[in-house]
Amino acid sequence: MKITLKDGSVREYENALSVYDVAMDISEGLARAACCALVDGQVADLRRVLHQDCTLAICTADSPEGLAALRHTASHVLAEAVKNLFPGVKLAIGPSIDTGFYYDFDHEPFSREDLDALEAEMKKIIKKGARLERFTLPRAEAVKLMEERQEPYKVELIQELPEDAEISFYRQGDFVDLCAGPHLMNTKGVKAFKLTSSSMAYWRGDSDKARLQRIYGTAYNKKEDLAVHLERMEDARRRDHNRLGREMELFTTVDVIGQGLPLFTPKGTKMIMKLQRWMEDLEDKEWGYVRTRTPLMAKSDLYKISGHWDHYKEGMFILGDEAAGGEVMALRPMTCPFQYYVYKNSQKSYRDLPYRMSETSTLFRNEDSGEMHGLTRVRQFTITEAHIVLRPDQAEEELKNCLDLAYYVLSTLGLQDEVTYRLSKWDPANKEKYLGDEAYWNSTQDALREVLREKNVSFVEAEGEAAFYGPKIDIQAKNVYGKEDTMITIQLDCAIAENFDMYYVDQNGEKVRPYIIHRTSMGCYERTLAWLIEKYAGKFPTWLCPEQVRVLPISEKYEAYGDKVLKALLARDIDATVDNRSEKIGFKIRDARLARVPYMLVVGQQEEEQGLVSVRSRFAGDEGPKSLAEFLDQICEEIRTKAIRPEMAPEETKQAEK
Repeated sequence: MKITLKDGSVREYENALSVYDVAMDISEGLARAACCALVDGQVADLRRVLHQDCTLAICTADSPEGLAALRHTASHVLAEAVKNLFPGVKLAIGPSIDTGFYYDFDHEPFSREDLDALEAEMKKIIKKGARLERFTLPRAEAVKLMEERQEPYKVELIQELPEDAEISFYRQGDFVDLCAGPHLMNTKGVKAFKLTSSSMAYWRGDSDKARLQRIYGTAYNKKEDLAVHLERMEDARRRDHNRLGREMELFTTVDVIGQGLPLFTPKGTKMIMKLQRWMEDLEDKEWGYVRTRTPLMAKSDLYKISGHWDHYKEGMFILGDEAAGGEVMALRPMTCPFQYYVYKNSQKSYRDLPYRMSETSTLFRNEDSGEMHGLTRVRQFTITEAHIVLRPDQAEEELKNCLDLAYYVLSTLGLQDEVTYRLSKWDPANKEKYLGDEAYWNSTQDALREVLREKNVSFVEAEGEAAFYGPKIDIQAKNVYGKEDTMITIQLDCAIAENFDMYYVDQNGEKVRPYIIHRTSMGCYERTLAWLIEKYAGKFPTWLCPEQVRVLPISEKYEAYGDKVLKALLARDIDATVDNRSEKIGFKIRDARLARVPYMLVVGQQEEEQGLVSVRSRFAGDEGPKSLAEFLDQICEEIRTKAIRPEMAPEETKQAEK
């Protein structure tokens, strides 16, 4: 048997042997560091026995595969600890994830004190250093084992495995878990770990099934790596829009109103308005869109024509009872079928195309309660949505224009480096979910792929992520915890015009079906605001700030001059306030800093006598005295150009202020 190693060298063995034995043969040190392996490119357990020629790469904790195996082992250590401290708990599942691992338990909620106690118990288990032993059982014996251990969730998992599936378990001491692996050879390999949080989770992700408690943790091979991760997580918590947005009084939620229905405060509303006005002016004045305004609901008939009733009904809010007869309405989850009738309001010729319709659309989607979070997943949201009706020969250019507009918006917001691009394709194994045949999907997907390549955009392809009527270019971003969401989407639809009898008259006087591009240029305002909060940790570019300047009179004597400065700022459409509280100036400055106000204008005797303002900023600390006219011109230019002014590091700011 020939084993080809990662470096291209070949080792020959007469008899079958395990991956771990091969690692030992190469180096005892490598065997100690080994976490799993890649056998012919597939992740494999160290206990896997090799019987024939293959390629082999030993994975340590420095590799993604090895780190995942280490974390998976940590999840089993956690499960054993939970069983030790809470004997009545029922085990669900415990995989590794990008940021660490989790395990789901049927139990009451866990407190921080519980997590601390579990960490201590895990350390005891690791210190004992039990070997992890893998074994398999026939289906009936596997079910019996888990029934005897009173693990109903494991029984359910076993019963749903394919008939020909190998049913494997791992044992460490007295603890046994159903698992496919891979795992470390010994619990002592879990050297640095931390339980980070706990939350509710549904069994199998289904809100109709049992409510479980999920404990999250992370694990690394080195304490130094763990420390770096924990600091990164602490920064994520500081930036978390759901916490920071509430702290900054940008939005709130109220139980009696409902989940996924945020209330925007005056500050948050002002930011949304700035984004919306910018987008509407940009699309209408510079990118050739016409604006529409369409209803928030429609009869079910409309959604039956579009196909949404068959493909998206579960995600809609239905008004009325189909079974009872009579009129059934639904709040709109999208704008496209409404805008199609705007297009159809008058006959269009080939000269009228492309016809670009845009709308600031409030939409409603019946999101699962377990999926909703802050502003990123809500039941009511507002989006800059548009539909471009075009001739087939215009598709390439218009798709490129949509990409260009999206990039311009992202660049202006300083988010262009925070995104990845995805070609979302259909799932040919579930053709019933989609309109059109295989040829249709291949051709439309090829068209989007070619556009991405011509624009020199790096992208991944994802099967099963397309809309039911066509493929998409999805622009993706991750939140501070690494969860990915779609921010902007560009969809090519060559099918649905038929449903609505949409056409244009070509140069020969013939009626021709148009193509349609569904697109957003920014995406949902709620999700974008969440993204901006986390990106900037609340320190937004000046033009976006709900409070751009705060005037700070040194004492009561200079309040009149402070009010004069305020009026001058407001006259230039600058969002400004004045702090006339009877507090010391140092307190006022600190308070303005905590509020993340870009500019503070300190005014006292000298400033009043000479028509000056003493400028302090988030960006450079003390910028010294300036004439009021000079400052007004400076900040107006910054706002007009939507400049993103870099901030000094805290140490630099302190030095500048000295």
